[in-house]
Amino acid sequence: MKRSNKIVFIGLFVICAAFFISGCSQMVLFDPKGPVGSTERFVIIASFALMMIVVIPVFIMAIWFPWKYRSSNTKATYEPKWCHSTRIELIIWLVPAVIVTILGIMTWWTTHQLDPHNPLIADAKPFRIEAVSLDWKWLFIYPDQNIATVNQIVFPANAPLNFKVTSATVMTSFFIPQLGSQIYAMAGMQTQLHLLASEPGVYAGQNQQFSGNGYADMNFKAIAVSQEEFESWINKVRSSQEKLDMERYKKLEEPSIDDPATHFSTVTFNLFEHILKKYHKNMEMNHNSMIKKNEPKQMNLSILEKS
Repeated sequence: MKRSNKIVFIGLFVICAAFFISGCSQMVLFDPKGPVGSTERFVIIASFALMMIVVIPVFIMAIWFPWKYRSSNTKATYEPKWCHSTRIELIIWLVPAVIVTILGIMTWWTTHQLDPHNPLIADAKPFRIEAVSLDWKWLFIYPDQNIATVNQIVFPANAPLNFKVTSATVMTSFFIPQLGSQIYAMAGMQTQLHLLASEPGVYAGQNQQFSGNGYADMNFKAIAVSQEEFESWINKVRSSQEKLDMERYKKLEEPSIDDPATHFSTVTFNLFEHILKKYHKNMEMNHNSMIKKNEPKQMNLSILEKS
């Protein structure tokens, strides 16, 4: 390939690459606002860079080889009996092996470091929030403040957030992309998630698990504020006329789409545990009914064994 052609090819490749990755600045995953999100961004970029070590040469050779060995290029070396090259064998086996080893070590290390059950180390006191997935909205309970919200959470920046997550409906996923770590919410089960916002801001939260008609609108706002602003917000919520008793919760459980942010000044005691136990009772009833159905069969089997 002539030098001028090489320069043109490299220039076109750089322009195309810049065009395709120009939208990455608009992706919230690449604009993290917490230690968990920052580590996840590092893993994504490092994995992409390692894979490009293989992908980029393949694309270059896919264009260069046909061009160099075209029928009209009589200067290209023609070796019909060529069948082996130790140098090529080392490259095609050693390079991928090194890449896979590095990816494996990095994945193992970050997976254990970002375990959602591991509390985050910070100077501030951990802050507890209970998240409940409904059709098609999010209920957030603040057990220490005895307040609750719908489709909105407000919390102090630089304070560790200890989430307890469950679902009062089908399986969904709880995800604040700029803070990191998506985790599933399942009925009758409680899971944990630890996050931290390193600076004040408004961050988008969402459900990324298809869960019915209102799935696309099942979003919420996660707002990180200063400690003073948080205390002021708590006082504002406590002045709300809305109270989350069991009657109000039953109405909240009914399917609805695009619900506005709602504040509740008080919450029924242990509402989160009540939601969990409701499904535990159903599972126990189903289990007991299955045992009763199987009892006659077991008795008949024992009679046959005796005979």
